Amino acid sequence: MAKDKVVLAYSGGLDTSIIIHWLKENYNYDVVCVCGDVGQGKETDGLEERAKRTGAIKCYIEDLRDDYVKNYIFPTLKSGAVYEGKYLLGTSHARPVIAKALVDIAHKEGAVAICHGATGKGNDQVRFELSIKALDPSLKIIAPWRIWDIKSREDAVDYAEKNGIECPVTKSDLYSRDRNIWHISHEGVDLEDPWNEPKYDSLLKLGASPMTAPDEAEYVTIDFEAGEPVAVNGEKLGPRELLEKLNALGGKHGVGIADICEDRLVGMKSRGVYETPGGTILYAAIRELEYLCLDRDTQSFKRQSAIRFSELVYDGKWFTPLRESMSAMFDEMEKTVTGTVKLKLYKGQAIPAGAKSPYSLYNEEIASFGDSHELYSHKDAEGFINLFGLPLKVRAMMKAKNGIED
Repeated sequence: MAKDKVVLAYSGGLDTSIIIHWLKENYNYDVVCVCGDVGQGKETDGLEERAKRTGAIKCYIEDLRDDYVKNYIFPTLKSGAVYEGKYLLGTSHARPVIAKALVDIAHKEGAVAICHGATGKGNDQVRFELSIKALDPSLKIIAPWRIWDIKSREDAVDYAEKNGIECPVTKSDLYSRDRNIWHISHEGVDLEDPWNEPKYDSLLKLGASPMTAPDEAEYVTIDFEAGEPVAVNGEKLGPRELLEKLNALGGKHGVGIADICEDRLVGMKSRGVYETPGGTILYAAIRELEYLCLDRDTQSFKRQSAIRFSELVYDGKWFTPLRESMSAMFDEMEKTVTGTVKLKLYKGQAIPAGAKSPYSLYNEEIASFGDSHELYSHKDAEGFINLFGLPLKVRAMMKAKNGIED
């Protein structure tokens, strides 16, 4: 009699390597591994063979990079969302695209369950499971870290060694890392103490630290069309290729390193170091173009909305009516965010160096200090100030009448 199948979100790392054995031991399922390639680079090399050696009956390596950049990263970029002022949501918006692939393969394979290796203390368990529930609530979800007796990465290494499982890490290299085309995160070990300065020389993977970056600045131009980047230094590029090029440029100059003690959704604070070189450049560039192309009210509302959008993405609520509606709003807002931005990359900074747009709302004649434009006269300011300041004047008159002192 054929066994039921479970689809495992598989990275080839320590946790998912031991989960294959654990699932077979505890559920008697046939394990189908799915690795969503969202830009991990060489981390996907040899995964299919490794998964089968560890006990999986099949392993899919799904190339999700173009979908990820176009349909998850760029909509978040348009929103301007930054979680708690620092985090550019690199792990957060990668989870729904992977979850969708898991559900698609589960349907293809006729699987009854999906399993993930997210810990019971982290955000990813929420992100994966909310996405799966939104896409197919009939699928059973298995989360080993909330069930088994393994309590630490050291325990996981011991389990692997005891059961003869190929172990991709050792007890001397226990940083928890997550990498994709947008960023790489580093957590654990010495970073768990917020007083410890990150050991950048050995920690960083995507580029140099600002201290060791080149002493000479480098200029880069980025072209946007309706809020989406389309070219770097005048060269038209697809979304994925464009991001890869900016990652290389930003990494070279130490751009995009964030050290943050963030508030996890599950209630605790967590300290991590994020590298997001290309993303940091894009956020800096689109912001400069918006200064030119968006009016004051739109910019103000967009900044406030970006905070809520960042929380939706961080909390795993990608496949929700609110997130979809907000993305439609940002698409509308960004229709005129078209033009070119010039930045100077130097020692960890992406410094604004110029911007231009055919939809610019900046009018030099109006903005000049002279009184040479029919749309704006210095004399008009007096009446405006009188009306704008009328509530303040009335309140001051009331206080004087009643003898109220500050």
